[in-house]
Amino acid sequence: LKLRGLPWDLVEGALLKARDARMKILDFMATVLPASRPDLSPHAPRIHQVKIDIEKIGALIGPGGKTIRRITELSGAQIDIEDDGTVSIFAVSKDAMDTAIREVELIVAEAEEGKIYDGVVTGIKEFGAFVEILPGKDGLVHISELSDKHVKRVEDVCKVGDRMWVKCIGVDDRGRIKLSRRQAMQERDAHR
Repeated sequence: LKLRGLPWDLVEGALLKARDARMKILDFMATVLPASRPDLSPHAPRIHQVKIDIEKIGALIGPGGKTIRRITELSGAQIDIEDDGTVSIFAVSKDAMDTAIREVELIVAEAEEGKIYDGVVTGIKEFGAFVEILPGKDGLVHISELSDKHVKRVEDVCKVGDRMWVKCIGVDDRGRIKLSRRQAMQERDAHR
């Protein structure tokens, strides 16, 4: 004995009862939580994707995976990098996600002309000081850009490991970053 289908009035009745039940559930949910939360719980797992220049993939991974391992150990997040430059970050909390995103952005960041950076002196030569302004990105502060006053020796102003505020005054066509401590100090003094 085969049935040709359900009678329409039976289907219609079942759908109406299901709709009424669904509305009761939604009404009850609205009394408990009248509006959706503006943000996820700080402890909720998260996924974030960012697109980077494919030329930056190597810098993000680092030699032998050293850089990406450091970020994952520091943040606790998992990071996947695709060949097209898509970086997927998986984290178990907001803090872990924020840390991972900040570290990735620092590594792929470019020096911006006119921006002031808090850098660390990484090397000294007769003609100036090399200052790291972003992870793995050093620029040169020429001896003439170290101070408003005449500087005889770079060592009179700074030594390796010193922190200094510098302004990016240009990036040449070979990617070399030109910095100025003198201009950064002038801007700082002007804002005081």
